[in-house]
Amino acid sequence: MEASVSEGRKIGATQPFTRPKAHVIKSDVEAIEIAKVLAVDFAKEAPTRDAERRAPRAEMDKYSQSGLMGMTVPKEYGGAFVSNVTLAEVCKIIAEADPSIGQIPQNHFYMVEALRLDGTEWQKKYFFDLVLQGVRFGNAFSEIGTKSLNDVQTKLTPKDGAYSCTGKKFYCTGALLADWVPVVAKDENGNTCIAYIEKGMKGINVIDDWSSFGQKTTCSGTTVIEDVWVPKEHVIPHHKAFDRPTSMGPVAQIIQASIDAGIAHAAFKDTCYFVRNHTRPWIDTTPQFEKGYEDTLTIAAVGDMKIKLLAMDELLRRSGEILDKCQADMNEHTVAEASIAVGVAKVSSTVNSVEFGSKLFELAGTRSTLEQYNLNRHWRNARTHTLHDPVRWKYFSIGNYYLNGVLPPRNPWV
Repeated sequence: MEASVSEGRKIGATQPFTRPKAHVIKSDVEAIEIAKVLAVDFAKEAPTRDAERRAPRAEMDKYSQSGLMGMTVPKEYGGAFVSNVTLAEVCKIIAEADPSIGQIPQNHFYMVEALRLDGTEWQKKYFFDLVLQGVRFGNAFSEIGTKSLNDVQTKLTPKDGAYSCTGKKFYCTGALLADWVPVVAKDENGNTCIAYIEKGMKGINVIDDWSSFGQKTTCSGTTVIEDVWVPKEHVIPHHKAFDRPTSMGPVAQIIQASIDAGIAHAAFKDTCYFVRNHTRPWIDTTPQFEKGYEDTLTIAAVGDMKIKLLAMDELLRRSGEILDKCQADMNEHTVAEASIAVGVAKVSSTVNSVEFGSKLFELAGTRSTLEQYNLNRHWRNARTHTLHDPVRWKYFSIGNYYLNGVLPPRNPWV
């Protein structure tokens, strides 16, 4: 491809990459093993990072160097192209350790899938190579103050053989810690596109102003884009991923479901630990027990939680298998089946993560509310992350599919 120059930059030229190149994962088994090792490390200071609202910079560098960022790159471009079962499992493992770290790469994986589906051959070779080196994609998708989620005001305007991008975004998860910030914008024809913009380009400013009570360290603040030069080779026509049946929507959603599933697991784990080590039995137990973990009703409640966890994990695994089949043969019906299967899993993970964040205190008792334990982070994280898209519409789509044979809409939120 012929190089073009504007704003002192060449197409295909990047900022100096200061981190060592990442490990390249070769199999699904290796991806899960690496995730488990990282999770042990990430869990150690997760409560402190949450309490101090401290961005996980070092942790995200470890994530990048581990090779997990590149695990969904297609095999023909040097990646492992792990199954969606594995993608979900990895995201769940990391989110159980620290759901903010679990959430930060979600849009990175979305961007990799977007390239796989609609990138040109040059774009795939160029960007997949960067991903395998450990480059991280953030996001600048959503806007506030618009009529709806898909009312995009950010514009791509033709300029000097390239584009000028201008707009303002919020909920830019991971952008602060990213190397590239893909921006959703409308082109001159009103089509939704993604402009891959490298951090450090003149005119892009990522602001650390995320103030939510949950998922505190996802760095999901504001990104301002002012007349940023974007070569045409760095723009993909994202509307095509939804103009036809593709795996784009269910891939986005299975990652969301996995994060919530990880939060549910974390809440369950801390419930069991606290009850085993601190909780007293209720005074009306007969005979009077010595330990809280002997309390009959507490034991039954923990059993109920475990049953729900097992069902949730199975629904998540099942949705990954159906999504794998969908990617191998994408058509109207396989995409709808995958979207519904992922939707079922997301209902389960949403309900469980929010419920378990509250159930923890019911079973653990008053002492568990002390700030020194910071156990409320599980509910705060679940309540915040599950607002990404309303689960009540999942029930509707699932019911309409099975009752009336109506296929779900094609968008990133279904």
